[in-house]
Amino acid sequence: MKRLPQIGWLADRRRIHLHDGPIDLIVEARGTAANVSAAYQAALDRFTGLLDELCGELSELRKQAQPPASLLRGDVARRMYDAVAPFAADHFVTPMAAVAGAVAEEILGAMLKAADLDRAYVNNGGDIALHLGNGQHFTIGLVDRPDKPNLIGKTRIAADDKMRGIATSGWRGRSFSLGIADAVTVLAQTAAQADAAATIIANAVDLPEHPAIVRCPANEIQPDSDLGARLVTREVDELSLNDIAAALDFGADTAFLLLEAGLIDGAALHLQGETRVVALKNIDGVARRPPPYVAARTGTESLPYV
Repeated sequence: MKRLPQIGWLADRRRIHLHDGPIDLIVEARGTAANVSAAYQAALDRFTGLLDELCGELSELRKQAQPPASLLRGDVARRMYDAVAPFAADHFVTPMAAVAGAVAEEILGAMLKAADLDRAYVNNGGDIALHLGNGQHFTIGLVDRPDKPNLIGKTRIAADDKMRGIATSGWRGRSFSLGIADAVTVLAQTAAQADAAATIIANAVDLPEHPAIVRCPANEIQPDSDLGARLVTREVDELSLNDIAAALDFGADTAFLLLEAGLIDGAALHLQGETRVVALKNIDGVARRPPPYVAARTGTESLPYV
């Protein structure tokens, strides 16, 4: 018999909360009462047993992705693998880098198969899969850090935009990070893609060997971590403005390459009060001056940075 997850209504009675082990979902659907009811039932049905499916392939999910070979079988596991595969040649990355986004996508997909919805989202700890019907939109708030969030900007996703995934990563988040970004928020076509890219960009916001950064092997904190003995960030003391700019430049350079490759639609990188944005859309409330190296790369001030 499958273990039943925890399920409950939030105070507004419009959203449901699904929880099972490390998976923690906030789900909202908009439409007719009958369609919303059907969507929520489908979400619960698909969520039940999903963690067990992932645990059944966990040893493979914790291995470095090596395209095109993969022994993964489950739909969510394969989605995780496909999301990280584009980064595997240049970075150490396992399918676990996309787990939160891939789970959010799976639950949203089940809802949309069961019901005709105007708008819906599944939020898995800040990694969000979206559905927008004609004329619908979704406003995203960008935060400076996921553990004690303050709003630093926002952007609006409309039905005719191609992005349907949002994810945030950084050393202050739920997962380990190799970098020092307080928060990196990524917009992409899918939540799994956004999740994987946010991990890669957050890892790139870094100052290797800097004395203000405390690191330790991941497996000393979590023995079964997919990162093994790789050093993860545990503390970042106050940095100079030059150091902050340098670290953000490293991350923005990576984000720019992913934007050029079509792997993301935008990213906001935040470190100790400073923000760098790489995007095709305006993000309100965030400084829009591009760093000099981008102008040097493109030879023009007409840039994808906003």
